[in-house]
Amino acid sequence: MTEMNPVTAYTDGDVDTNDTTQRSLESMAAERYSRRNAIFRGAGATTMAFMGTSLLAACGDDGQGGTIGGAVSVSAGSSVATSAGRVVTLTGTVSGNGQDAGWTQRTGPAVALSGGGATVSFIAPAVAAATDLIFQFSAKPLIGEAVTATTTVRVSPAVLGFSAVAHSLADVVVVPEGYSVTVMGRLGDPIVAGTAAYKNDGSDADFDKRIGDHGDALHFFGLSAANKPDRNISTRGLMVQNHENISEQYLHPNGPTPAPRPLAEAIKEIECHGVSVTEYIDNGSRKWSLVQGGALNRRITPNTPMAFSGPAAGSPFLVTAYGKDGKIGRGTINNCANGVTGWNTYLTCEENYAGYFRRDASDDAARTVAEIDSLRRNGITSRSGNNDWSTASATDDRITRWNATIKGATAADDFRYEPNQFGWVVEIDPYDPKSTPRKRTALGRFGHEGAFVRAVAGQKPAFYMGDDSRGEYLYKFVSAATWVEADADAADRLAIGDKYMDTGTLYVARFNADGTGTWMPLVYSPTFPKRAASGSYREYTFTSQADICVNTRFAADALGATPMDRPEWTAGNPATGEIYLTLTNSNNSFRPVTGTNAANPRSYNDPKGPSNASQTGNPNGHIVRLREDGDTTSATTFKWDIYLFGADATDANPTNVNISGLTTANDFSSPDGAWFSRASNPAGQINPLLWIETDDGALTDRTNCMLLAAIPGHVGDGGAYTVNNAGNTQNTFVGAKATAANLRRFLVGPSQCEITGIDSTPDGRTLFVGIQHPGESGSVTAPGSNWPDTQTNASAAKTVRPRSSIVAITRNDGGVIGL
Repeated sequence: MTEMNPVTAYTDGDVDTNDTTQRSLESMAAERYSRRNAIFRGAGATTMAFMGTSLLAACGDDGQGGTIGGAVSVSAGSSVATSAGRVVTLTGTVSGNGQDAGWTQRTGPAVALSGGGATVSFIAPAVAAATDLIFQFSAKPLIGEAVTATTTVRVSPAVLGFSAVAHSLADVVVVPEGYSVTVMGRLGDPIVAGTAAYKNDGSDADFDKRIGDHGDALHFFGLSAANKPDRNISTRGLMVQNHENISEQYLHPNGPTPAPRPLAEAIKEIECHGVSVTEYIDNGSRKWSLVQGGALNRRITPNTPMAFSGPAAGSPFLVTAYGKDGKIGRGTINNCANGVTGWNTYLTCEENYAGYFRRDASDDAARTVAEIDSLRRNGITSRSGNNDWSTASATDDRITRWNATIKGATAADDFRYEPNQFGWVVEIDPYDPKSTPRKRTALGRFGHEGAFVRAVAGQKPAFYMGDDSRGEYLYKFVSAATWVEADADAADRLAIGDKYMDTGTLYVARFNADGTGTWMPLVYSPTFPKRAASGSYREYTFTSQADICVNTRFAADALGATPMDRPEWTAGNPATGEIYLTLTNSNNSFRPVTGTNAANPRSYNDPKGPSNASQTGNPNGHIVRLREDGDTTSATTFKWDIYLFGADATDANPTNVNISGLTTANDFSSPDGAWFSRASNPAGQINPLLWIETDDGALTDRTNCMLLAAIPGHVGDGGAYTVNNAGNTQNTFVGAKATAANLRRFLVGPSQCEITGIDSTPDGRTLFVGIQHPGESGSVTAPGSNWPDTQTNASAAKTVRPRSSIVAITRNDGGVIGL
């Protein structure tokens, strides 16, 4: 029997958890010791053979052999050791006139055997301690009973099963030895039948029928033959991906036309945003391809009709010339991270929507003080708006909506409140292309990065959300309804969303200096505190729950939430329920050295490049984790620590900067995406893998952005720590240090990219990763990258325009990714 990439160590153990009546391995070993010591020798099983190609004559049922009358004999091969997630191949041999040869499992956690006859394989299951699986090989002689032999596979707990990838500045996706990369859907690829192939020369249009730009968070939804949800299928599915932004210089023949913008250019750029739903199929051996005319393929753009639900729906805050009743709107934009519900829907999160809007200088005079402060607090301050879209037409309301200046007699006559229609969590049913996405206002309005959903039997679903701006907050929404397992397979999925997402309690987090935390409810009452005047902001008084939902940042300010260093993705450990929050970075111009707090404790300089350019503040970021008290989603208190600190291992101060003890094999900067392997495969069971993606600008003199794999511990596995920030001390709580065993770099991306969305097939044998905006700083004549062409052609033309794309990563031996 053989196994690829064998483990080099394992822990001995006799696990007594199986109630089978078959004899145990240890009893058989003791019985046979005097006759055979090829399997066991010395103390216990410490000399079990590791996976190899050698075969030993294995024992038959009588412990002596596998023959009948000398006519037929069988061998099941050597006993071996491996670890969870590895491919194990069993190869039996038959001597004589044997027939109907085959394998069966006799003891241990059940595994699915693939193949047949003398050779089968399986994925080693997740185990908490070394566990023995016994397999029987048999063949029948022409006359008489079957002849059998057994062999043992000892499976140890999961370990990181790859060599760390080194720093790289190459224009290619680099993965460990033994892994392969396949480029999947790319910017502009057609998803509707009859749409022409993408020319990638700036002449393409029809982006409502093509994959959008700047692919960000993604999720693979299994698809049955009847085009229905199937959580177990790993060979066909819908890839739902966000499209956060655009590299406008590559979308037009010679870059964008200056304002006033041509209408066609503006529409193209607008429709490059949003979400794509695209069918993919495994053509065999994890060779993936896009199905262009898939029945459920769909583009959701900033022009797609939307419905509002929850407390703010129908309120005056959402009235526009398009949605005069405040219940409908159009589109979603700047979609960053995501969430996935337990009822097969996708949550896309609207992040930096504010910059797209124009406000003329005359607008302030027509506004109330409260409105002006609300616009400023949410970043709607531009006089022109990103991309100058509002200049492309004076009459087409797909364009005029981006000018929020008051022009009409009432809100129903213009788009003064159009900015309020963005900054939400949007629920999409990927299995129904005719459904209208719903903006869930109960979850609050801010720069939504993501919305990790934790649904536990007997508890209320909770949604954990970061607000991606410096000094913003961590939020949690707890449904009013308790999770009912039957809802997981409901046919009307958006109706289930109504049940769990329109009524509940929105909270904001305060991280206390003693390592505890408090969830503070953002629930309106006449006594809800006012947002105190500060700086140039005037005092703000809330009038309703709709007001709190629209002006969530003001409400969090009022309660004294803890400002964080750019709170981005949230991810939940499926085994422990602990929540991880990436904090990408901050700087001293925003948060001075005296402005740290226990959960954001560092302020330092990380010099960059040959000139040692100053980068002060927290340029490398960190990751906070928390555990709810009582392990319940509705808890109002929690415990926290800092799991990892980003740092440049080459020259960072080991005491006050490189606190996690990173090396050049696992150092990183600016953590952004975070995701745990699915619980449907060994990588997501017992001690799940955590995957960390970076959106870095601080360490890019040494390496492109990256993806790391980790086996994290738990809150409290470190201890109290004091950071000295240039003479200003800050007490905090840190996790156990990183080691080569629990954190390794798995992937490095191409030039000028960001590593974004991540998911896998349910079996964990294909990993999907988003490569966003390669070459973002280049130009049409001098692209900053030529990827993905460079992935398969190192000599690709240097003028080829780069394209955001998804890659599929597989192990060459077919094993579970990362193990």
